Amino acid sequence: MVGALTLTACGGSANADSDDGKGGSDSPKTSTAKITISAKDGSTGASINATGVKVSDGKLTDVKMTVSGSGQAVPGSISADGGTWKPKEQLERGTKYRISATAKDSGGRTAAANSIFTTVTSANSFIGSYTPDNGATVGVGMPVSFTFDKAITDKKAVQSHITVNSSSGQQVAGHWFGNQRLDFRPQDYWKAGSKVTMKIDLDGVQGAKGVYGVQKKTVSFTVGRSQVSTVDVNTQTMTVVRDGKTLKSVPISAGSAQHTTYNGQMVISEKFVQTRMNGSTVGFGGEYDIPDVPHAMRLTTSGTFIHGNYWYNRGNPPFGREGTSHGCVGLADVQGAQGATTAKWFFDNSLIGDVVIVKNSPDTTVSPDNGLNGWNMSWSAWTAGSAS
Repeated sequence: MVGALTLTACGGSANADSDDGKGGSDSPKTSTAKITISAKDGSTGASINATGVKVSDGKLTDVKMTVSGSGQAVPGSISADGGTWKPKEQLERGTKYRISATAKDSGGRTAAANSIFTTVTSANSFIGSYTPDNGATVGVGMPVSFTFDKAITDKKAVQSHITVNSSSGQQVAGHWFGNQRLDFRPQDYWKAGSKVTMKIDLDGVQGAKGVYGVQKKTVSFTVGRSQVSTVDVNTQTMTVVRDGKTLKSVPISAGSAQHTTYNGQMVISEKFVQTRMNGSTVGFGGEYDIPDVPHAMRLTTSGTFIHGNYWYNRGNPPFGREGTSHGCVGLADVQGAQGATTAKWFFDNSLIGDVVIVKNSPDTTVSPDNGLNGWNMSWSAWTAGSAS
């Protein structure tokens, strides 16, 4: 996809400065400036990130880029030294563009180059949606998780172009869940206060036959304090431990005998002050449909939350006594998500990426790919799922 277009001034030739036997001393000299447009004329599949112009032995004097057909200008700028030009923003996929560039060498002689090309299409490219976001502060259990919009067959090529490093020095390894999800984590939870940086260099990387990456960016996030909360189904209590010290033990109501709660280490992946919970969306038919569940925090993709409960029987509260939910972990709350309730306290003191461990439930251990829950896999099994 990378090609050079170097056009000389009209009337010149590659040997214009040599004597051709016909008065060569008066022949025009070709500009020594050589312009390179990264996208070759007539090419398809050009990069939406790396497309630009550069010059050697000269300085760019003018670069115009437009959307071919409409003529809409694409903003860009020439570098201070006149050596390069780049678009201001990322280009659109599957769009035809035109670039015209001129430059001058030290003698003032002009060179020009042009290219008409089309950027890679959506059908021939893939994008990875990732979490956490740049600049986020997260809990110690937060993995880096990519979900690709197309199946990846060359996993090694893709994984090798994503690097994840921590200021803590912890070794970080990737693990593939199927062909479209790639997670990264260290052997143990992230160290509190560390900074994690992921470099995504997928632009032009072939992830499957005829399908190329388009992303090139660096993302960093901060790991906050360490908070791990343990739900004991036997005692229907949750103990919240921050930085090794117990903050509080609170009564909870886990899943009922008919609808038990998963065991295992689960990571908070979403937080909602209020949200609707409809049993029909998670296989419970019309058993419940609550439009305003307060202080809800997601633990699994399949629908396990830790959340407030305002509809409990005031004459016989289940918290600390028995499990009554459809598999979620319930905390005492009030409708409207207001008031100094147990659920509000936990919500306010929790981060995306905090860990909630459930133990002593009659259910199985949560699947590592059901949410951001790869901690339920041994380190040897985790690294065995790496492609690099």
